[in-house]
Formats: sequence, C-alpha cells, structure tokens
Amino acid sequence: MTKSDLIEAVASKANLTKDKASTVVNSIFDLMVDAMKKDERIEIRNFGNFTVRNYPAYTGRNPKTGTAVKVGPKKMPFFKVGLELKNKVDGK
Repeated sequence: MTKSDLIEAVASKANLTKDKASTVVNSIFDLMVDAMKKDERIEIRNFGNFTVRNYPAYTGRNPKTGTAVKVGPKKMPFFKVGLELKNKVDGK
C-alpha cells in the first residue's frame, strides 16, 4: 500500500474528500516525525511502538580501499510490532 492508496482508503472509509483525507494522513505523519525528532516514544495500542535509537560514533572501513572512515553518531527510527498486530498478520 502506498501513501496515495492510504489516502484513498481513508477518504472512502471516513467519507471524506481526497483533499481532506490527504490533510489527515499528512498531519499524522508530520506529528509522528515531530515527536520522534524530540526523542519521544509513540505508542499505538495493539499496533506497535515507534522509538528512536541512538547509535554512537565508530570507525568503519571503506569497502573499496580498506581505509578507516569515521562514522558519526546517528539516530534511527525503530518500530516494534504489537502483539495483536503480529497475531493478525500471522493469521491467529
């Protein structure tokens, strides 16, 4: 499912125009991104949790030359699936 498919599904399920559904979907994504930028945890019951994991700096290797390369610290979004979603996808 693409973002445009999601917008169409929200529009038909909530009886909204595509423009209003697009605003809703984009607003939800924007709010989630803003929360994760602040290192806030997003918990959606029976669906899953979105968190931000911090990774420290380390020294890596360039695969072509083999020289050492410094890789800076970074933050990565992480999703942990909820039990109910896991069971539904698994067919239980």
